[in-house]
Amino acid sequence: MHSPTLIIVAAILSALVTVVLYAVWYFNQHIPGLRLWMLSFSCASVACINLLVRDHFPQALSVVLAQGSIAMGAYLCFLGSRAYMGRAPVRHAIAACALAMLLLLSVYFTVVQPHLGARFVLSGLVSGVCYLLTARTMAHGGFHKVPARYLFAGTIGFHGIFLLVRPVLFRLAAPNGVLDSESSMVAMLSQFVVLEATLALVLTAFGALMLINEFIASELRHLAEVDPLTNVFNRRAFLTLLDKAISNAQRMQTALPVLVMDLDHFKKVNDTWGHRAGDDVLRHFVVLANCCLRKEDVIGRLGGEEFAIFLPNAGGGGAIAVAERLRALVEAHPVVTGQRSIALTVSVGVTLCTGDESADAALQRADEAMYLAKERGRNRVEMSPRMSMAA
Repeated sequence: MHSPTLIIVAAILSALVTVVLYAVWYFNQHIPGLRLWMLSFSCASVACINLLVRDHFPQALSVVLAQGSIAMGAYLCFLGSRAYMGRAPVRHAIAACALAMLLLLSVYFTVVQPHLGARFVLSGLVSGVCYLLTARTMAHGGFHKVPARYLFAGTIGFHGIFLLVRPVLFRLAAPNGVLDSESSMVAMLSQFVVLEATLALVLTAFGALMLINEFIASELRHLAEVDPLTNVFNRRAFLTLLDKAISNAQRMQTALPVLVMDLDHFKKVNDTWGHRAGDDVLRHFVVLANCCLRKEDVIGRLGGEEFAIFLPNAGGGGAIAVAERLRALVEAHPVVTGQRSIALTVSVGVTLCTGDESADAALQRADEAMYLAKERGRNRVEMSPRMSMAA
């Protein structure tokens, strides 16, 4: 019923895609879902090869190989998508039962009561549901932010719908319920089915490669913007976000509170207990700081033991309250590293950014207030002169 040329093309393409994805996975094994997608395309290769050589094997064995490889390919694609999106692993018991039932029914409709249409329905049902679940899994994050996910989901979703309606198309082509290979309508529809599967294979492969590129680009952006030790924004990224926050505050005609913090006697920690203990202190401080912040608040590491925070939509009183709460929290929770407990305090400078002011100027004023806290004994919060006048 199928055109051998189209099947050969599909087999070659699926094999090439499998090889390409294997090569990419071999050098990027940390990319989630990539190995599962590679295995999914290898199952497609097995299905195509099985169609080409099925006349040389017993019919029941050929049907089991075809149904099993197609179903496993769809299921592995679904698992790969869940892994890529960071979803929790699924239990395979339901899938194993569904696969076993599929194979048993396929053998039944091959040996006991031959019915090609029933096998079409079974194959399309299992694979179509898996592909629709894959599309639903991938379509998250916003099209403008992650278009590759939606293009991948659209391709997979369309293919899943086509698999579900495919038996209906054959039913229309053969109203008497007998799929006659000599029928011109059935032959044309069969070729169209193989062509659609080949196009879906190519587009899905491009989608997978686009997702790989999206992941690598996101990883590089993370490395460029985030401090690797504390996992908060680095100085360059923080200043960029602060500039945007200042512009937004100017449009809203509100003041933007900016805090600069420096851990007291941090050099003594490094000199006494070593740099590993110093790293533990920095990470501990970030954990405590995040306990005091809202989702919209932004923290960054300016360098060494110096951090900065800006608080959108928070007035001067709210900024002072956050600073005092953070100072008290740091003082009350020493760092436990190894077999020792290290007492820790922080000095905080607070300012309000108003008017047409740059991020550097705002940080400079908050930094001056922080140094004033240092001069007045450390472990305290000081306001900049401008903020004191406003208060």
